[in-house]
Amino acid sequence: MGNLIEYERVRKIYNSGSDEVTALEEVSFGVEPGEFVTVVGRSGCGKSTLLKITAGLLSTTGGTVRIAGNPVIGPLTNIGIVFQSPVLLAWRKALDNVLLQIESRGLNVAAYRKKALDLLELTGLRGFENKYPSELSGGMQQRVSISRALIHDPHLLLMDEPFGALDAITRDEMNLELLRIWSESKKTVLFITHSIPEAVFLGDRVVVMTPRPGKVAEIMTIELRASGRAMTRAPMESR
Repeated sequence: MGNLIEYERVRKIYNSGSDEVTALEEVSFGVEPGEFVTVVGRSGCGKSTLLKITAGLLSTTGGTVRIAGNPVIGPLTNIGIVFQSPVLLAWRKALDNVLLQIESRGLNVAAYRKKALDLLELTGLRGFENKYPSELSGGMQQRVSISRALIHDPHLLLMDEPFGALDAITRDEMNLELLRIWSESKKTVLFITHSIPEAVFLGDRVVVMTPRPGKVAEIMTIELRASGRAMTRAPMESR
């Protein structure tokens, strides 16, 4: 099976006046369709930069990112993105926040209403569709954000530390919920985190990044066995 995402010797250098900061250096790996890949590393190692490059929100300094064989040269419209903050509009109810993406795309809102309700049910928010963000917990707000990211049926879901601001118990609950949603939606997921337990629990494979400049230190395959998840080292794909 070919890769949905292909990173080929990706580099990113930020210029700040006379200073240069190398965020990513020679990053190469692939993500297969339907795979859940987590990227883990210390703060500042370029994880979020890699996600923004994947989405077309940042350009590379060198190398190429391809999605479905096409180079990423600008912002993509056929993906879903979930950030650490839910970024919900306070004056819109949960259902209306989900439908906001449909409005911004100029699509028929009425035609997507049932799908939005189905997504809120899928994410465990049945009965909360008419609640405002202030009436929802942090975890519930993030569920609305996930529903909004899925409403246009993207083939790829990018998640940038989406549960990082939640308390430990809620974070564990959301990890379980995300795996359930992923198993039902069959989306390809690239998930950024600085938590090793979270990366291992969620990922089919874990891409471990070095401290800045971010490189791929190793890639680990997570195998599901009768006794639970066990981690085995996969052949090195890039350094």
